[in-house]
Amino acid sequence: MTRPWGCPTFPPMRIPLVRGTSTDSIDLVPSKIVGIGLNYRAHAAEMGKGLPEEPLIFLKPSSAMIPGGEPIERPAGYERVDYEAELGVVIGQRARRVSRERALDFVLGLTICNDVSVRDLQKKDVQYTRAKGFDTFCPIGPRIVAGLDPSRLAIKTRVNGAIRQDSSTADMIFDVPALVAFVSMHMTLQPGDVISTGTPSGVGNLAPGDVVAIEIEGIGVLENPVIARP
Repeated sequence: MTRPWGCPTFPPMRIPLVRGTSTDSIDLVPSKIVGIGLNYRAHAAEMGKGLPEEPLIFLKPSSAMIPGGEPIERPAGYERVDYEAELGVVIGQRARRVSRERALDFVLGLTICNDVSVRDLQKKDVQYTRAKGFDTFCPIGPRIVAGLDPSRLAIKTRVNGAIRQDSSTADMIFDVPALVAFVSMHMTLQPGDVISTGTPSGVGNLAPGDVVAIEIEGIGVLENPVIARP
């Protein structure tokens, strides 16, 4: 069964939706991708920043989204273009000012996001839009899994087979229910919207020719090659 999610503003991304023993193929078309900054304790430390008092949110354009297997296009002229392994939360129904206690009722399922970021531009611009908004800078996949407990999922990143990130969602400063509730207090979340929940420590630069693979327990592996931006 094909089920559309979100607003069809550009060609949708087809992605499997796993519910127990059944798998459907759906169109994922988020009206927005909400990123969360500095949401892992160890990552905040490696970036030399204190723990935030409340979630730090920013937006990535939906045009940055690509599925697993498609190439991340690395723009030239920048010293650091980093991978960031993140748990993605896909919204299943309209969420506006929801409580933390009810937040998971509004979640369709969990997926993997790679919040690719140009560190040079983050430093230069202060805010994150340009640094994280390039086309291909938001790989998502390989599937959405419903009913998965997001609280203690192992998360690993391998670049060319070498482990670079090795953590757990238990290291999050703000957990998934808290994030859904917080974001929905500031903006309405629509079906198909994605919250990318922050990255663990171990971020690093990508170069053309690299292959980055992110694995999250219970979801699978999101793998993308890196090429020079045409």
